[in-house]
Amino acid sequence: MFDLIALEAAARLVHAAFPATPQFAWPLLAARSGAEVWVKHENHTPTGAFKVRGGLVYMDRLKRERPWVTGVISATRGNHGQSLAYAGALHGVPVTIVVPIGNSAEKNAAMRAQGAVLVEHGEDFDAARLHAMALAEARRLEFAPSFAPDLVCGVATYALEFLRAVPDLDTLYVPIGLGSGICGCILARDLLGLRTEIVGVQSTEAPAYALSFAAGRVVTVPTAHTLADGMATRIPDPAALAIIRAGAARVVTVTDAEVASAIRAYWQDTHNLAEGAGAAPLAALLQERARMAGNRVGVILCGGNIDLALFRDWVLAG
Repeated sequence: MFDLIALEAAARLVHAAFPATPQFAWPLLAARSGAEVWVKHENHTPTGAFKVRGGLVYMDRLKRERPWVTGVISATRGNHGQSLAYAGALHGVPVTIVVPIGNSAEKNAAMRAQGAVLVEHGEDFDAARLHAMALAEARRLEFAPSFAPDLVCGVATYALEFLRAVPDLDTLYVPIGLGSGICGCILARDLLGLRTEIVGVQSTEAPAYALSFAAGRVVTVPTAHTLADGMATRIPDPAALAIIRAGAARVVTVTDAEVASAIRAYWQDTHNLAEGAGAAPLAALLQERARMAGNRVGVILCGGNIDLALFRDWVLAG
């Protein structure tokens, strides 16, 4: 997909907007899991999530190669929309985002604050995505998918930072929404010539990639009713699935209760707030603690954008 020169160029583009995010080995997480645990803090970006890296690379290419585009439209549960709105504002490109009805109020507010125009449609991400594609054609807007080569290259810059800082990780746990994050990790790992095992993480309530990984083909699921909205995908992307099946060791599924427990663990052990998808890798590590005992393990805290009400009613009530 890309070579190391292209990935390093993407990293320079990202770092022109904000510095590399930190990675820390947290002793209390080590005591909790029995492994040496390194956390990549993508909750420390300007939008509170890793997606902004992909938006910056995508929008840079769009402005250079198609400067006549008058606007971009996409669908999201929140972090991809913030990413496009943030990058669009830097480049002067208007951004419209379609979100499902009942989407996170705080993520909606954050996208509007970044300058996006929001449209509410459909009961889940996949319904919103289809509506966004229809609006793109009707309004002559550029449709920005949630999985595309530029997005993967952009988000792979966090893996480049992480794996260069901690090159001897035995295993790296990565959440899967539509797949850009884990594909970026696989890309960076392979370009650096490392042997780190990469494990995908999904919700038991939205296991489309886990089922597809096992079946060797795209398997869709009828619903994706997980409180970890960053993983609430029903329909896998075929290109993403191909990369994951070629480069990941396995895909683990975690329950909403396990994710809530991991969010509490992050707060207690590191005083970082994680959203559901951000805590899912830690939930998977804790589920596999016997298997990972004594290993050096990385987990991606991919975002911290959780609504206060959801944190109170789901996480603190658990």
